[in-house]
Amino acid sequence: MRAGEPHAEVYALREAGEQARAATAYVTLEPCAHHGRTPPCADALIAAGIGRVVIAAEDPFPQVAGQGIAKLRAAGIAVESGLMREAARELNLGFFSRIERHRPWVRVKLAMSLDGRTALANGESKWITGEAARADVQRWRARSSAILTGMGTVLADNPQLTVRLPVGESSRGSFLPTRVILDRHLRTPAGSHVLDGQTPTLVLHAASAEATDERFAKVERIAMPELGDALDLEAILSLLAERHCSELHVEAGPTLCGALFAAGLADELLLYIAPIMLGDRARPLMHLPPLAEMASRWKLRVVDQRQIGNDWRLQLRLA
Repeated sequence: MRAGEPHAEVYALREAGEQARAATAYVTLEPCAHHGRTPPCADALIAAGIGRVVIAAEDPFPQVAGQGIAKLRAAGIAVESGLMREAARELNLGFFSRIERHRPWVRVKLAMSLDGRTALANGESKWITGEAARADVQRWRARSSAILTGMGTVLADNPQLTVRLPVGESSRGSFLPTRVILDRHLRTPAGSHVLDGQTPTLVLHAASAEATDERFAKVERIAMPELGDALDLEAILSLLAERHCSELHVEAGPTLCGALFAAGLADELLLYIAPIMLGDRARPLMHLPPLAEMASRWKLRVVDQRQIGNDWRLQLRLA
């Protein structure tokens, strides 16, 4: 239910009570075999007298990695694995990305007009999409570990980057996504929403940048290495993974979004398309390096497409 609380097996065993004895347990991820923030789930299954365990995906976490299966079998429990493995990995894609690739799953959210524009030439962008699409974005924020943006978006929009779910939908309580602000030169203005301390906030900056006032008193700051004229994006993703960030939701401008795609660090594009036209002087979707030939184009595959209110949402991944 929440990090640090009992895993799913424990909740299921509590519900089943004595009916768990000799029963079959179906789990999406291999039961843990180590003492972390909670005791091993493998031990709980053994103690409950489970007769068979069907595991969708094996756990790549080094302290588990087959040890859960081995412990169950050693206790005489029949274990099978691999049933719906890919579906289970999809369900936990952020976890697998963090453990296997040492970086979070990076989802870039963008909204554009039919002619591929994200804002007017003067920067005005409220609102390209309708209310239903904006509510849908809040749900994607809520499932994420962190929400990342760049200094351009902070200066242009003064975003809150918090989760504001529609009335009647449950929230995640105190477990809210961390706001991650890329502020290379510490230019975030005083009074910006991202500095208000309402939710955990991490400001990443260059080592040479210094804060000489109290603007950042309510947030955490970390100096990051630079790569060329920007912060090192790979180093940032590695840092976030170390801080247990599994899914990173990106809401940023064309420069940062383009940089993530150009570096091969964007895993998924969540694209909202509104049935409007903004004209060729409006701002583009992303700044990407020029291509010399069509063979070099970025190829995406559609994972999901659906209508949200009067807009369309495409969920795309690099082919």
